[in-house]
Amino acid sequence: MNLFHIYSLDGKQVFQKPKIEGMFEAQAICSPKWLQFPTPTGNSIPKPRIGLPTGISNPNVLICQTPIHFPPHKNIKSQTPFAVNASSASEYIEEPATKEKFQTSLSLPGCSSSLTLLGTGYREKVFAIIGVKVYAAGLYVNQSVLYSLNAWKGRSAAEIQEDSSLFNSIFLSPLEKSLQIVLVRDVDGKTFWDALNDAISPRIKSPTPVDESALSTFRSIFQGQPLKKGTFIFLTWPDPSKMLVSISSDGLPSGVDAEIKSENVAFALFDVFFGDTPVSFSLKASVVKGLESILK
Repeated sequence: MNLFHIYSLDGKQVFQKPKIEGMFEAQAICSPKWLQFPTPTGNSIPKPRIGLPTGISNPNVLICQTPIHFPPHKNIKSQTPFAVNASSASEYIEEPATKEKFQTSLSLPGCSSSLTLLGTGYREKVFAIIGVKVYAAGLYVNQSVLYSLNAWKGRSAAEIQEDSSLFNSIFLSPLEKSLQIVLVRDVDGKTFWDALNDAISPRIKSPTPVDESALSTFRSIFQGQPLKKGTFIFLTWPDPSKMLVSISSDGLPSGVDAEIKSENVAFALFDVFFGDTPVSFSLKASVVKGLESILK
């Protein structure tokens, strides 16, 4: 029987659990499990709280659906399959295909509060029948966004995947959402923009002058800029009417590089990743699993 292990923060094994074969197919999808979705009572709206799986008494241990092993790192406990201290400021999960690490919560420029990671995935391009991974990505949301999703409580991952209205509701919420992109290879800025524009343009059937101006601003950020491996790109939606772009080659960004003021462009980009034909199926599938877990 294959086993995976749960470890506490001091590196000691807590217990073993059978790994069920066939649960995951081509890719391991890690979905956050530490959020509970409490039901509002009366006029009060409770805040999301830290939840522990039934049968685990150690408050330092949280569990992921699939075993993830991190290499030694000063901010990551060795051999921790998403076993983290809920009060720690340096919590990470690893995107399985690229091995890129994403913080479980972030504070970003232009956001009123910290954002929580819902899922991760990667983007792959095919060159001469060979698939090449270009970047890893993770979706973060303001936790209060989850309170607008009561209608989907109890839905299965398959139902969430097929229902585009759920992701439309997330986008339309007047609370922050952010997509973190981490490049896993060097990319020319023009090449990156051209690929992005090829996905955005068909989603805006009749662009207005406002849309054209927003696309021009968006294009200017990447034109002529070499994007090195390890570069962070954050696309943040503080509300449905605009999008903030932050680029950093040295860790998390300290400011906003551009503000895109067009709801059509902002929604088109969100739809590129979370619409019916996403450019990263692994990212949307991971976010769907995260939502299924939270909305139980």
